[in-house]
Amino acid sequence: MTGGTATALPVPAQVVELDLDRPGGPWRPGFTAPVRPQGSVVALVRRAGRPLGLVTLAPDTGPDGPRDCAELRRRLVEAAERDLGTGPATAAPTPPPTPDPLVSVIVCTRGRPTLLGDSLSALLRTDYPAAEFLVVDNAPEDDATERLVRTLAPGRLRYLREPVPGLSRARNRGLSAARGEFVAFTDDDALADPGWVSALATAFRTDRRISCVTGLVVPAELDTEAQAVFERYCGFGKGFTARDWSLRANRRDPLFPFAAGRFGTGANMAFRTSVIRGLGGFDPATGAGTPTRGGEDLLAFLRVLVAGHTLGYRPDAVVWHRHRRTMAALDAQIQGFGTGLGAYLTAAVSHRPGLLADLLRRLPAGARYALRRAAAGPAEAPDPALARLGRLELRGLCYGPFSYLVSLRQDRRFQAEDWS
Repeated sequence: MTGGTATALPVPAQVVELDLDRPGGPWRPGFTAPVRPQGSVVALVRRAGRPLGLVTLAPDTGPDGPRDCAELRRRLVEAAERDLGTGPATAAPTPPPTPDPLVSVIVCTRGRPTLLGDSLSALLRTDYPAAEFLVVDNAPEDDATERLVRTLAPGRLRYLREPVPGLSRARNRGLSAARGEFVAFTDDDALADPGWVSALATAFRTDRRISCVTGLVVPAELDTEAQAVFERYCGFGKGFTARDWSLRANRRDPLFPFAAGRFGTGANMAFRTSVIRGLGGFDPATGAGTPTRGGEDLLAFLRVLVAGHTLGYRPDAVVWHRHRRTMAALDAQIQGFGTGLGAYLTAAVSHRPGLLADLLRRLPAGARYALRRAAAGPAEAPDPALARLGRLELRGLCYGPFSYLVSLRQDRRFQAEDWS
């Protein structure tokens, strides 16, 4: 469980990005097209490509309101200087002067060709020259995804099929076919920034200790109340400051390393291929499409750390995410998050029984945090909507251990059928 954004975001609002060192704009996510003044605006502000923070503008339709892109840009720049204190650009890490290593980008999908088409179009705009793109079609009911992949960019996309449902199985199918030194994962409802792959590769190349990298996830749209509530409750964004975690440096954190949600999310994560393969890939009894409904990414983060590696968060690696649009879908998602969390903790102890003592020591602090969210939402801003989501997540958390056991039995049956 992780907290959402510190400030409530307006809804509906245009989501845009603005680079203070790039002429023109503001632009739609991924610098795909300029925008026009219309209602509220939420802008990801950058300098020389590096994210600085989010700024918001309330709708202003009066005679002094922004009439064109230039005026909207001026107002966003003023807001950024006021709210973010923008200064000169800081130098980005410089990777060693060696050929760009191959990065395998894997997108797992199931029955959402429209969203997938947008996601793949964004990936194909990458500025990284050495990337391969693999699409894993999980338990497809028709050939719509295959037809999309084979016609969208012939020769640039590889289509793979995983017949057994489960996100971990799909991720493992892509991992087995990946040829890259690094392997990156994003979702079919996410839009990768053109510099996303480059930022991930740079993080690995500039620090050999790092075996897993996560990045910034920004909402791609804020059209509905459900999307804004998601951001307030548990938005995927982890801030605009680079961080590293390891067993050597974070032992004083009362929830470390089990509160793996604070490290990042499966919509924006990458690994050294040799490391994640050496750990056995993703636990097929976890993840969407199984009774656990999630947790495979959290378990992977934990296993990387427990194996003695470093996990790095790099906000330069930006992905834009399309949140659930309805409250009913959001409710189901949040309860699923809780189930996945409980399943992940159960799976962690199943894989490494020695973790049980550490987990029990941290359980009281985790329980207090979960109960506080279920009672009234964040203490600094009680909110009935957030409290309701907290109760749903807590309910899912209680189901999680049982769900993992059911999923484990199901996975063993699938394995037996594979061998037969």
